Amino acid sequence: MIASFVETIGPAWTWILIGLVLMGTELVASGVFLIWLGLAALVTGLQILLVPMPWQGQILLFGGLSVAFAVVASRRAKAGPNALNQGARGLVGRDYPLAAPIVAGEGRIRVNDTLWRVTGPDAPLGSRVRVTGVEGTLLTVVAL
Repeated sequence: MIASFVETIGPAWTWILIGLVLMGTELVASGVFLIWLGLAALVTGLQILLVPMPWQGQILLFGGLSVAFAVVASRRAKAGPNALNQGARGLVGRDYPLAAPIVAGEGRIRVNDTLWRVTGPDAPLGSRVRVTGVEGTLLTVVAL
C-alpha cells in the first residue's frame, strides 16, 4: 500500500508530505525535535524535485540534513535565551522616555502597555533613560 502511494505521487512529494506531517506533529506534541526532521524531509523532497536521485541518496541526504539541522539548533539553544524568555532582563540596554518623572530616585517608564517602576537619578517627565539593571520588578536606569 505504501509502495503504491509513493509510486502514485512520486518520491519528491512523498518526502514533502512526510516533512509537513512531522512539522505539523511538532505543533501538537512540541519537543523542538520533530521540526528539524520535518525540515530535513521537506528540503530532501525539494532537492529531489530539482535533481532526481536514487533512494539510497535520498536517505543519506535526509539523514545528513537531520543531523545538521539538529546540531545547528542545539548550538543556537546553548548560545543563550532569546529576548522572549528573558523577561525584564530583555529590557537592559534599551532606551525609553519617562512616563513619570524620577523624583527622590523613583519614577516610571512605559514599555508597550506596561508601566515599570524605575530607580535612578532624578529626571523630568519625558526624559530619555537607559535601563542598566533589573532587581525583581524594579529597573535601574541612567539618564541619557
